[in-house]
Amino acid sequence: MATQVHVIGGGLAGSEAAWQLASAGVPVSLHEMRPLRLTEAHQTGALAELVCSNSFRSDDWATNAVGLLHEEMRRAGSLIMAAADAHKLPAGGALAVDRDGFSGEVTRRLEAHELIAIAREEIDGLPPAAWDSVIVATGPLTSPALAHAIQALTGEAELVFFDAIAPIVYRDTIDMEVCWLQSRYDKAGPGGGGADYINCPMDKQDYDAFVEALLQGEKSDFKQWEESTPYFDGCLPIEVMAERGRETLRYGPMKPVGLTNPRTPGVKPHAVVQLRQDNALGTLWNMVGFQTKLKHGEQARIFRTIPGLGRAEFARLGGLHRNTFLNSPLVLDTQLRLKADPRLRFAGQITGVEGYVESAAIGLIAGRFAAAERLGGSLAPPPPTTAFGALLNHITGGHLSDAQSATRSFQPMNVNFGLFPPLPAPPPARAKAVHGAKAVRGAKGLDRKHALATRALGDLDRWLGKPASIAAE
Repeated sequence: MATQVHVIGGGLAGSEAAWQLASAGVPVSLHEMRPLRLTEAHQTGALAELVCSNSFRSDDWATNAVGLLHEEMRRAGSLIMAAADAHKLPAGGALAVDRDGFSGEVTRRLEAHELIAIAREEIDGLPPAAWDSVIVATGPLTSPALAHAIQALTGEAELVFFDAIAPIVYRDTIDMEVCWLQSRYDKAGPGGGGADYINCPMDKQDYDAFVEALLQGEKSDFKQWEESTPYFDGCLPIEVMAERGRETLRYGPMKPVGLTNPRTPGVKPHAVVQLRQDNALGTLWNMVGFQTKLKHGEQARIFRTIPGLGRAEFARLGGLHRNTFLNSPLVLDTQLRLKADPRLRFAGQITGVEGYVESAAIGLIAGRFAAAERLGGSLAPPPPTTAFGALLNHITGGHLSDAQSATRSFQPMNVNFGLFPPLPAPPPARAKAVHGAKAVRGAKGLDRKHALATRALGDLDRWLGKPASIAAE
């Protein structure tokens, strides 16, 4: 029998990783510090405790990326999805669960598995050297001792802080009749061509109204246990910058220097909002310097007042909260191993994914990688066309070019279709035959999402070694 793998952390990612290992015939030691030591957010000692919402979001695989991730996990034998399905509650198109029943189910099934031993203890530093295969799945509330040990090993300056999350916009919802592409002073920079930012111009009236909306907008309050955590250096919320003076933003992230609007070449913009490409596909663009603690509804309302973003759709809205996560594109390899110490794999939210299902999915992948390695083989990463592969690409650098990954900040992300490679465009003759004389550039809207999801499930089944099949409608 294979020797055991150690999994640190009994949340969703750690529980899923342990289940995948044991299902492959690999013994597991699952280390969880609760209930001996609770975090500021957890209330029980149950494994896979849900500390926030009880919703796993949309369960529609055909038109929603998180629903597709649900289906991929089910096909891969996910414990988390099996427990969620067993304890689901009425919630329209979403998958919501009875939180106590869900975590109780996960705990019972892990405790009952003959290859899983659960150790209720805190790992207060790097795992012992004798542990030659370890998955660290300790989440955003990693114990301080372990966080400091990881920080020392990676050499990263920060690990625990208020992370800056800027909104991300779908590229095809930006009005390029208003905006234009240009870098400041037309500077190319690493991996760029001198026209690397989308620029949204503001006149004085636009700017003054925007600043006033920021100041008056409803903000989210920090939890009591977050109040002692400082802001990440240089990443103040945009509304906090505005509070320091009405001109602050014009001399900060919204400065108009080095830019010329080709539609009004003789008129200098009063301020400019810039968006920067966020993934290699060019489908997602982030709002530069727009980290915020405005409530989500306020963000959508206020940011759509920016010229060119009136019809913007957001892949992710901004936020600022206490978190623990790695700069994964720099410190992890494509098998989720720490480059500085390859015996350590990381899984879950600490890798830079957001959301219950995304965290569990990375746990599932890490468990399968570790199982294949322990059994003397190797497992190729899931195809980038799948939800699994799209998430893995995001956290291991696939969302950035090599030049970008060394210089740009890494931010957590939920799964969304903007992370997927685009569909190939149909040949012109075929497009006309199907859609009539009007030229098309590929599937749009729900048809496009359905096509992306269908492709993903076919590619996933091949990766899993199963006959290709499509879930029931």
